[in-house]
Amino acid sequence: MTTRASLHLHVFAPALTGDDGRPLAAVEGMERALPGLRLAWRVSKAGRPIALPQREAWLAETAAAGEFGLLCNGDERFPVTVTGRRERESDSPGGEPLLLVYAALPQDEPVVAAAVDMLENVAEGVRARWGSVAPSPVRQVIAAQTGPKSGGPERPPHGLPMLKLPWNIRSPNVPRYIGWINYWSATAAEAIGFPDPARDAELLARARRTASGGWVVSLTDAPLDLDNPAHLEALKRAYERFPEIGGRSEA
Repeated sequence: MTTRASLHLHVFAPALTGDDGRPLAAVEGMERALPGLRLAWRVSKAGRPIALPQREAWLAETAAAGEFGLLCNGDERFPVTVTGRRERESDSPGGEPLLLVYAALPQDEPVVAAAVDMLENVAEGVRARWGSVAPSPVRQVIAAQTGPKSGGPERPPHGLPMLKLPWNIRSPNVPRYIGWINYWSATAAEAIGFPDPARDAELLARARRTASGGWVVSLTDAPLDLDNPAHLEALKRAYERFPEIGGRSEA
């Protein structure tokens, strides 16, 4: 049986310190982007969906404890999940605790069509510093790029650059990697020097400004496929253009 392709959304934002409404904003942002989506089930220890008639109150309760509870759409034929976790100071760039919001969705046509809006809605809703959407094979390559790791490959696959481990990057405003669709807040865009009209015409053709002054930038029209030479070259050009990403320009 063929494994179903999936898209993965990751955004990095200031850590939760209580119920500030950001988890609900992320969930509602996903629902606005994808018509018919309703994330109103929690997941039991056995992995089964349990309806949440008081979703807002449940999210507020988990946020008050500094968490972002796992929600799903209750449909095992079309599984969508979203959750968040705290990244400790010792694991984060600049020694600042962060909130990582993570969602997984089937890589079906409606999801692909909604991916830009979804990333923008979630990132703006949680006041993210940066984020991305990427297919699962690209996520695996990102993991292989990040190091060094004990027992890992000496060089990343596809001739891509090595990226620093998060705690070795100077600032949480510096993106750790590049995905298919990328969200860069105003501070992240400033940190990497985007946009430069003279050098970023290709990226600007697939970019849009957000209400907060950030940017959503797609590398390719279709989901990034690193077995496609044109897609791989687009990713390599982006890494060459932004050496700050992944902490590569730091001494």
